[in-house]
Amino acid sequence: MSSDPWGRVDETGTVYVRTADGEKVVGSWQAGSPEEALAYFERKYEGLVVEIGLLERRVRTTDLSAKDAMAAIDHLRQQVDEHHAVGDLEALRKRLDQLVTDVEARREERKAQKARQSDEARQAKEKLVAEAEELAASEQWRAAGERLRALVDTWKSLPRLDRKSDDELWHRFSHARSAFSKRRKAHFASLDAQREEARKTKERLVAEAEALSGSTDWGPTAARYRELMADWKAAGRAQREHEDDLWNRFRGAQDIFFQARSEVFAERDAEQRENLTRKEELVAEAEKLLPVSDLKAARAAFRSINERWEAIGHVPRDARPKIEGRMHAVERAIQESEEAEWRRTNPEARARAAGLTGQLQDAVDKLQKQIDAARAAGNDAKADKLARELEGRQALLDQALKGLEEFGG
Repeated sequence: MSSDPWGRVDETGTVYVRTADGEKVVGSWQAGSPEEALAYFERKYEGLVVEIGLLERRVRTTDLSAKDAMAAIDHLRQQVDEHHAVGDLEALRKRLDQLVTDVEARREERKAQKARQSDEARQAKEKLVAEAEELAASEQWRAAGERLRALVDTWKSLPRLDRKSDDELWHRFSHARSAFSKRRKAHFASLDAQREEARKTKERLVAEAEALSGSTDWGPTAARYRELMADWKAAGRAQREHEDDLWNRFRGAQDIFFQARSEVFAERDAEQRENLTRKEELVAEAEKLLPVSDLKAARAAFRSINERWEAIGHVPRDARPKIEGRMHAVERAIQESEEAEWRRTNPEARARAAGLTGQLQDAVDKLQKQIDAARAAGNDAKADKLARELEGRQALLDQALKGLEEFGG
């Protein structure tokens, strides 16, 4: 008889394995020695060890389904339970039991993971639906359309939910896209109608612009072109295939008119620059009359200069305020000299000024006497009040005296 810690072979060639429940028959061996019999069944045990080890790695490192893992465990457990191997079978059972626990834990983990993924997918799809419904009201037609197409691609990349939830969310998502498409279609249909109306309006504007291109009525025609340009801008854009051609015709007609006007104005500008030179010479001659020493001679000289001034035509518009301002300054200075001379020689004005001065002098003298009397009587309050009144009268008297001096004293 031969034996080892986990099994033995009796005299009849029967092979046993030792278990917690006692010895179990493994099989019968007649072909060789007892040692060979034990070695054979020990190899079968090692084979089970290898298979269980492989299954443990598969459960631990691959995505082996729980169903397939349990089937493999059951198959190995059946082999262990049939006792066709010599070794620590109880240890194998414990490993298989642990595998069952691991597979169940993994099943629950996958179930929880699937629930999380489903919840994340639901949230993601609800977010897509919310954005799509917001975009449905947008008027950024190109950007919103591109974004909606991107949302569809995102939707397709997400896992499906349960049929009811997925269908409800897809219905809302699809409805938002349809609403946007309907609004966009209506918008562009309206835009096409507007562009056709713009084309007709611009055809009329082009016809008028071309009819005006040969006009020499410079001012009114230029003003009308400005009105036509305002009408052009207000008309909006025509269809792309018409817009550029219409604009080229419209602009070309304006260019013909304004080119002709520019040539005429260039000649006029040269003439006006020559006029400016002549007027600068005259205003320099006029400015030499100041300050006025002989009013009669200055008046006669200025009249002669002014007659020559009026005979000269227009000067450039930007130079006009300055040159005319200088001439007007000389004219005002002569007028002021005339007014001063009139005041000096006017007897009535002199008499009025002298009378006013006399009245003010009497009032000042009277107030001074009243102040002196009040001081003598010890009434300082009254004296101070009268003194303030005296200051005002004295100021008026000083002004009247200065005016009287203009009449020669």
